Amino acid sequence: MASDSTFDVVSKVDSQEVANAMNQAQKEIAQRYDFKGVGAEIDFSGEKILMKANSEERVNAVLDVFQSKLVKRGISLKSLDAGDPFASGKEYRIEASIKEGIAQDVAKKINKLIRDEAPKGVKSTIQGDELRVSSKSRDDLQATMALLRDFEEADLQFVNFR
Repeated sequence: MASDSTFDVVSKVDSQEVANAMNQAQKEIAQRYDFKGVGAEIDFSGEKILMKANSEERVNAVLDVFQSKLVKRGISLKSLDAGDPFASGKEYRIEASIKEGIAQDVAKKINKLIRDEAPKGVKSTIQGDELRVSSKSRDDLQATMALLRDFEEADLQFVNFR
């Protein structure tokens, strides 16, 4: 009797790469002429990433610099959850966070997608902040991976393929 083949669907971000992207963004903001005298800065504030500047356009430019550094380091922008600019005293701020794990509602959407569009015989179960997908056919699992690569709401990786 052949056992089922499985793989796990996870959403993880390398925190060291995020820190490196943050350092590169800080250096670029400190050196760029258009950021001189506008109080532009970016830094970690606990678990959040805090961006500040004296105008809404400048704080959006800080966010743009940070996003470009994340992309260059291979981190998907689907993992960055940036809020809208808000006024705080004389400055504008944006709070952003890095999404780790698959949220419960997103996991349910992935589960439904697999049930509806994946080949028959492919089963998925939610296990905390990841999904386990199983099937007797490895080809069906690879077709399911191809289907999930186009999923828009989260940055997904596939691990433990066996």
